[in-house]
Amino acid sequence: MSKPVSGRLRFTKMHGAGNDFVVLDLRDGSPPPDTALAARLADRHRGVGCDQILTIEPARSDGAVASYRIWNSDGSSSQQCGNGARCVAAWLVRAGVAQGDEFIIDSPTRSHTVQRLGPDQYAVAMGRPVFAPAQIPLLGFPRAREEYVLSLQGENVRFGTVSMGNPHAVLEVGLIDAAPLERIGPLLQQHASFPESVNVGFAQVMDAGHARLRVYERGVGETLACGSGACAAAVVLMQRGRLRRDAVMSLPGGDLRIQWPADDAEVVMSGPAAFVFDGEWTG
Repeated sequence: MSKPVSGRLRFTKMHGAGNDFVVLDLRDGSPPPDTALAARLADRHRGVGCDQILTIEPARSDGAVASYRIWNSDGSSSQQCGNGARCVAAWLVRAGVAQGDEFIIDSPTRSHTVQRLGPDQYAVAMGRPVFAPAQIPLLGFPRAREEYVLSLQGENVRFGTVSMGNPHAVLEVGLIDAAPLERIGPLLQQHASFPESVNVGFAQVMDAGHARLRVYERGVGETLACGSGACAAAVVLMQRGRLRRDAVMSLPGGDLRIQWPADDAEVVMSGPAAFVFDGEWTG
């Protein structure tokens, strides 16, 4: 699967709650796509079309069945992708690489335990959230706070922030459909306080077990779903007491279940992974 053969690049198109991917099998040591190829593959009019490209590669840690890397539609790399992790898990199961209902995969930042919950449903241990500003990274704040304030074009914007292997800012809003993603998202991403940019989530709490979420991602823009963004928004709201420790995050593409039993526990994300089609790229 997904190997360059006589100038052709085999791939699998997948999605997790609408967050869509082109999956490439590079376990034979083939190089990852360069910036130009990544952009062509991701192009929705002239390419395959996707939010991100996932490259499946040999495992990097003992006990893992494989590793993966993540490439945004603009060709830049990413450290984490929760929906992508579930799709990689489903791909590995279909390919016969992962056996049984529990196995380990390596992301660019760490190893993840995966549980197969049923047909096309997977739970991924996403690691412990990191709130220390220097580790997110967020500059200008020596200690973690429940809420931060930055001035963006004369407007004070309040948000929580956390790393789930990649940086996230979370803004709670009263009406998710009116959230200013296209305006505030780029401004926060470009702010000097976030030297590595940031994924920006806008969350509306519906009740103690349910919130709605939209995410403006680095290198992509708004996506139908963001797994790490759902984890980030959930833990920020859970830490504030706005959500209980087991909650559903509803994104435009579907629902994800987020469990964070305690402050020192790993966050577990559960949701779907779907195959769309297999093909060969000749562009």
